[in-house]
Amino acid sequence: MKKRTQLATTHSPDGSLLALLQHDDEFIITVDRQDLMLSRAHESELELARIGCTHLAGQQTPTVLVGGLGMGYTLRQTLDLLGARATVVVAELLPEIVRWNRDYLGELTNHPLQDPRVVLKIGDVADVIRQSPGLFDAILLDVDNGPQPITDASNRELYSPAGIHACIQALRPTGCLAIWSAFDDPPFERRLRQTSLHVRSFRVPAYAGSSSYHCCIWLASRDRNSLEQVQSTGCRGPLVTTR
Repeated sequence: MKKRTQLATTHSPDGSLLALLQHDDEFIITVDRQDLMLSRAHESELELARIGCTHLAGQQTPTVLVGGLGMGYTLRQTLDLLGARATVVVAELLPEIVRWNRDYLGELTNHPLQDPRVVLKIGDVADVIRQSPGLFDAILLDVDNGPQPITDASNRELYSPAGIHACIQALRPTGCLAIWSAFDDPPFERRLRQTSLHVRSFRVPAYAGSSSYHCCIWLASRDRNSLEQVQSTGCRGPLVTTR
C-alpha cells in the first residue's frame, strides 16, 4: 500500500502541528497526526454553503463571510451559488493554509482564491466579525472542528455567547449565521437556542451519497423567513425559536 507523503507542515498558535499529506489523489490535513480534513470527505463543507446561502437566491450584490479556508470547498460552493456582483470575504488565520491552497489544493476546487469576487483576509475571523457591524448577508463558520476545537483552544471564544452575539451584530437584518461542526454538540445547541434567534439544525453527510449523517450544521437568524427557505434532507426537526 502506498504511504502518505508529507508535503508541508506548520504550527497553530497554540503549538499544534499541522501537516498536509497526500495519498494517491487524496489530500489530508492532520493536527498532531490526527486527521482533520480529507479531500474526499467534503460534502458537509459544500452543504454549509448551500444551507447558509439559500436565502440569498436572487440577490444581486450579497456580501458573505467564509470563516476558515480549509481546503477551499465551502468557498468554492459559495462562489458557485452567487452571482457576478457578489463579494465573498474569506478569513483564514494561518497564512500557510492559504499557501497550501495555492500550491497544492487549488485544482480540487478550481482555484477559488483566483476569483475576483474573493477578498482574502489573513487573520482571526473573530476580528473580521467585530470590525464589520451590519456588513454581511451570511456568515459561514467552519473554524477548527466546530464548537469543540482541536487545533487552537482560543477558537472556543468564537462559539461563546459573546462570540455568537458578535456574529449577529455583523449580519444584516435578514442575514444568516451557519455553523459547521464535525459532530453533534448539545451544550452548544442549547446555548444557541437560549438567544433571541430563530434556529434550525441539520445533520449532513461527510461523503456524497452517504447514508451516515454525522456532521452538524446550525443555522440562526433574526429573520424567521430566511430560515424557512432552506430545504435539506438532513434537517432534524421544525424551525425552533425562543422568541
